[in-house]
Formats: sequence, structure tokens, C-alpha cells
Amino acid sequence: MNMEAETAEIGSHPSVKELAKEALSKVPERYVRPDIDPPISSNTHSLPQIPVIDLTKLFLPQELKAPELKNLHLACKEWGFFQVINHGINIEVVEDVKRGAEELFNLSMEEKKKLWKKEGDMEGFGQMIAKPKEDWVDGFYILTLPSYSRNPHLFPNLPLPFRENLEVYCKEMRDLAISLYGVIGEALDIGPKEIKESLGEAGQAIKINYYPPCPQPENVFGLEPHTDASALTILLQGNEVEGLQLKKDGTWIPVHPLPNAFMVFIGDVLEVVTNGIYRSIEHRAVVNSVKERFSIATFSGPDWNGNIGPAPSLITPQTPPLFKTIGVADFYKGYLSPQHRAKSFINNVLRIQSDNIKN
Repeated sequence: MNMEAETAEIGSHPSVKELAKEALSKVPERYVRPDIDPPISSNTHSLPQIPVIDLTKLFLPQELKAPELKNLHLACKEWGFFQVINHGINIEVVEDVKRGAEELFNLSMEEKKKLWKKEGDMEGFGQMIAKPKEDWVDGFYILTLPSYSRNPHLFPNLPLPFRENLEVYCKEMRDLAISLYGVIGEALDIGPKEIKESLGEAGQAIKINYYPPCPQPENVFGLEPHTDASALTILLQGNEVEGLQLKKDGTWIPVHPLPNAFMVFIGDVLEVVTNGIYRSIEHRAVVNSVKERFSIATFSGPDWNGNIGPAPSLITPQTPPLFKTIGVADFYKGYLSPQHRAKSFINNVLRIQSDNIKN
């Protein structure tokens, strides 16, 4: 085995970036997926229009923001996804964190080892969850807010200036998420506070995904199809290379990120909190044979010590609860369990069956 192959793994956690340096003619069997549904062509003119929300319009006087609130409601209900523009995040903050994320993945393997995830842990470099087939991606996952939730051996050891820039970025993302919870509550006609109150002191995690070029991109996933366990996921495209696809009405649709926009996903938690009015969307990442791609996902979720259940204002005799209330820790344990894929946990475990509702 050559030296690069030796450095491509730490324990059972492979570095796909190091593996990709070996000029492979085909990918190792551990990454091969025989059952990948092809997307519809990105050149098709009949693609459904992915929603775009102008955040500034949602803070106008009531009579002026009504059309954009309607657009937001339809985006959350029919897509579970939208791109948000005019979000107010300084472009320098965004560029600083993108540059730092790229430099993080360009660290030597020797430096990366210091930040590699340990057995039984989810944070650091490496695959978060062991799976029968692995994704063609290197990930770095870290808890960021509240600050007391941080791993004392990880966040403080991030290289500078990335650590300081990430500190600024994660607080900007927290404020953006809070703004989005407010306008989502207005779109639901329950007011701007109840969604946030249902989540408590919202927690936050960030995952940076790096997708190296792949010799057989049609045979692998960058990220396999899934929904997010968050309340909201705010995704930043790291470079100009596309790869995100959404499953809409049974068809995979490529997303073309807008300049200086964030992509926002409704997560499983918010589907439960909105009592199924807004639904999380299944999505995946694909790779290509020529260019690397990276992205930065910020997950905004509930207070770890709280409960998840439908918001009280959305429960009426006409609209009974569709989901059980569950502790946050139990929710994430169920979401991450091997037997649950995509939305099966909230659909098969948390969903209250219709015959029970009638009784």
C-alpha cells in the first residue's frame, strides 16, 4: 500500500479527499450504490420553479408584506424548501467562513487527525453515522451554540482565523433562524413568537461537507437521500459547483443556488411543531468527475432538555395532533437509529394513526 493510501484512513473512518488523490479508475465497493434514481435534466425548461423569499419584504407593514407571507407559506407547505435573499448577513462574514472552511479541508492529514472524530462521538472530521454504504464526502461536524454545548477539545482547537470567523457566522445564523421562525409563525397565522417558544433555547450545529471529484459519479452519493432532523437547516453553497437535489413529487430536481442567497430546509422537528402543515423535504447531494464542491450547513434545533410536539395554537377539535410529544434526546436517538431512514421515524413512530385520532 502506498503512503497516500495509508493516510486515507484513520481507524474505520476514511478520508475521501485522500482517496481521490490516488487517480482511481473506479471507486471502492464501499461507496458503490446500485439503485440511484437519475434526476431530471437540469436543462429542462419545464422544471418547477424553486421558491425564492425576499426577507426584507417580510418586515414591511402588514398590508405590504402579505404577498410575500403567502409566498413563504406556499414554499414551506408545498416544498419544505426555499432560497432566501436580502437576508442582511454581511457578505464579508460569509466569504470569511467559506475561506476558512476550505482551508480546514486543506489541512494536512497530520493536522486533521487532531480534529478527527473519536469512536462513539459525532463531532469532528469523519462520517457521523456508520452505514452499510458510505457517501463520497468528507464531513466536519461541530456543535456551536449554545456555547456551553461545545466540545472543549474541538472548538478551541480550530485554526485561526477560522475559529473567530465561525464564531461570528454561527451567531449570525442564530439570528437569521430566529427571524425565520418569526415570519414562519406569521405565515401560519399563529404570531411571530410561538415557533421560537416551542423550541426553547435553540441549539445549533454546523456541518461542512467537502465532495472531491469522483471517477464514477453516477455510482455514488455525495449524501444519500435524507431529511434533516433540525427545525431549520440553513445551507451555504461554498463554491460555484452545484450538487444539491430535491425530491419533489417523486422526481429529483437540481437546485441552482442564487448568488448571495441561503438555501433553507424545513426539518423534521418543524414538521412536528407545525403539526404537519409544513413538511421536511427529502434531498441528496451528487458529485462530478472534474470539480470539487463544498457546502456549509447550519442546523437550528430545539433545546436539548425540552420536548418536541405540535404547537398548542395549531391544535383544535378540527385539527387534532398528528404527532406525539417526545423528549428532544429521544427524538434524536430515534432519528439516528439504523432502522429509520429519511422520514420513517416521524412517520412510523411519532405519527398518531388516524383511527386513534377518531377515538
